[in-house]
Amino acid sequence: QLQASGGGLVQAGDSLRLSCATSGRTFSSYGMGWFRQAPGKEREFVAFISWNIGRTYYSDSVKGRFTISRDNAKNTVYLQMDSLKPEDTAVYYCAVRGGGSYAYTRQEAYDYWGPGTQVTVSS
Repeated sequence: QLQASGGGLVQAGDSLRLSCATSGRTFSSYGMGWFRQAPGKEREFVAFISWNIGRTYYSDSVKGRFTISRDNAKNTVYLQMDSLKPEDTAVYYCAVRGGGSYAYTRQEAYDYWGPGTQVTVSS
């Protein structure tokens, strides 16, 4: 199971940190990602981190503002979100990547998904 937390209502320019803890059964040696879905829009890739060496990747829309990190001992991944904008408003989902060949930016690459946590940024 995945448990995400840390969402909330903030003002533009504020920061939030999302956390996603994964249990042993859903743990992946490949890595974990964050996606988000705004009202009326498709779910989109936000960030990914590889579990072994911690290599990170970001969408262009969040690069330089968001930071993904992991705590291997706790099987937890974090998403530090700084300089938040109203367009960052969405439900944020963490996901565990499987061993297939899909790119980390594709939803199909992930086997397990958390329930989502709401992030609302007011202007």
